[in-house]
Amino acid sequence: MVTKRIIPCLDVRNGRVVKGVNFEGLNDVASPLELAAFYSENGADELVFYDITASAEGRRLFTDALKEVASHIFIPLTVGGGINSLDDFDRVLKCGADKVSVNSGAIKNPALIGEAAKRYGDQCVVLSADIKRVNGVFHIFAKGGREDTGMEAIDWIRRGAENGAGEIVVNSIDTDGVKRGFDLEMLRAVCEAVSVPVIASGGAGCKADFVTLFQTLPKVDAGLAASIFHFGEVDIKDLKQTLRDAGVIVRL
Repeated sequence: MVTKRIIPCLDVRNGRVVKGVNFEGLNDVASPLELAAFYSENGADELVFYDITASAEGRRLFTDALKEVASHIFIPLTVGGGINSLDDFDRVLKCGADKVSVNSGAIKNPALIGEAAKRYGDQCVVLSADIKRVNGVFHIFAKGGREDTGMEAIDWIRRGAENGAGEIVVNSIDTDGVKRGFDLEMLRAVCEAVSVPVIASGGAGCKADFVTLFQTLPKVDAGLAASIFHFGEVDIKDLKQTLRDAGVIVRL
């Protein structure tokens, strides 16, 4: 079994980390730098930094907070929000990102995935998919989960991986912030469709949810969460020990 990763997510709006439920009702949490430094020193394998309103507001990703975070952490950093061109990839990478996450930008221009993979390598390109059930069908949503594209999610993700995305982040809008466990049905469908690493996001409420995730779906490579880490409900080092005790391979 491949070593599983635990990844905190910083959803950033106006230079502050925020968190909501089902992508709505965002509340202020803390400064990005404060949280990023804490996670870097306390067991996180990677960190995700999303400028969550960049696409909806039609602007480029804020770089000041990103530069500050990147300069103070010692774990891989994935950055997303308002990524619409190769210039955006270049700018974010120069700010210190190790990987770039693209969502709405790829929906508008699917060729962006392949172009970025060719220039920077597959390992640098992360396809982030915000997915919600619509009449029983998995749909892709754009602009921070605000806009239903009407596209069927699994086919979109499959094409993204074929075009060069080296990693897939599956964001379940249905389970986001609900804390009742990861969306196993959705994740299973994605894992069966692609061979690249899959990161599960949305729904974690306790340590047992991560154990269930990795034991039920061994093909999932990482678990991503926000509020349970931000508010101290789950300690990453404790979580990793629990996973190790359950037979899941993690880096302690």
